[in-house]
Amino acid sequence: MESCAACGKGGSSLKSCKACQLVKYCGRECQIAHRSEHKKACRKRCAELFDNRLFAQPPARDEECPICMLILPFNEGEICFIACCGKSICMGCFICMESDRCPFCNANVGNHADLDCKLKERIEKHNDLVAMNSLGSYYMDGKGGYPVDPTKAVELYRRASELGGVHAHRNLARAYLVGRGIEMDKKKAIHHYQISSMMGDVLSRYCLGALEGQSGNIGPALRHWMIAAKCGHDDALEKVKQGYSMGLLTKDDFESTLRCHKAYQDEAKSEKRDKAKIILARMTRKCDEMKQIQIHADTAQEPNTRKKAAKLISL
Repeated sequence: MESCAACGKGGSSLKSCKACQLVKYCGRECQIAHRSEHKKACRKRCAELFDNRLFAQPPARDEECPICMLILPFNEGEICFIACCGKSICMGCFICMESDRCPFCNANVGNHADLDCKLKERIEKHNDLVAMNSLGSYYMDGKGGYPVDPTKAVELYRRASELGGVHAHRNLARAYLVGRGIEMDKKKAIHHYQISSMMGDVLSRYCLGALEGQSGNIGPALRHWMIAAKCGHDDALEKVKQGYSMGLLTKDDFESTLRCHKAYQDEAKSEKRDKAKIILARMTRKCDEMKQIQIHADTAQEPNTRKKAAKLISL
């Protein structure tokens, strides 16, 4: 028969310690009296339970692009949010669209005023988490015709995270980590990365591995990277390969990671998405070149710089 950990009395009305579930008490007074003796074991067990949740393999991602019906990429840069209908489609399908019209309701998705109105409408009327996160990213990076406003972006991220937005937790973690729009706080950054990782966010999982690696905790770092690699993260797979070559992983762990990574890649692969990656890489390269040209124009005042910039924009 179970008994109170403090006074030793038995009974059917004993209540377990809510934190660790290891011991039981007959009341609040007994729990307070036993706290100093139980605190160390309680904290140890809580840490074990948290690690079990943190390093559990997340369930398979099942969110699909509503057009091509393939699993959506985990990278936000490879997803486009259609504000008018509140749907997310892969960039492969978005780039292959023949016009700026929404494929679901025929609204003009290329108009900034309409986009702003639709995003704010979905946020105010429906508490749309994806809309909040998308609008926050627009303000954080100054994209889509929005001004750069990190403080406003963080407000949107926080609101979405409080409602359970997994991507918002990751973006809020990134803001805390670099101190953009909010005071830098590494502990809070790790906390939000952990929450989004346990919710299945692959990029947060990779970032947690990187932070653990920077702190010299190679074991936890590799555990995070293995989980991310199994969900299709290429850079995480490279880290796992390095760990295996250094003898830090078993052959079974390495082979299972390779199999899961390939399975994800096969499931998410398509010609349209490969084409979109090439186009996006080209656009990113042009933006980087534009930044370099602008730097030279501001410093060296080269006579042909303006012409180079105009030509680059027209490509």
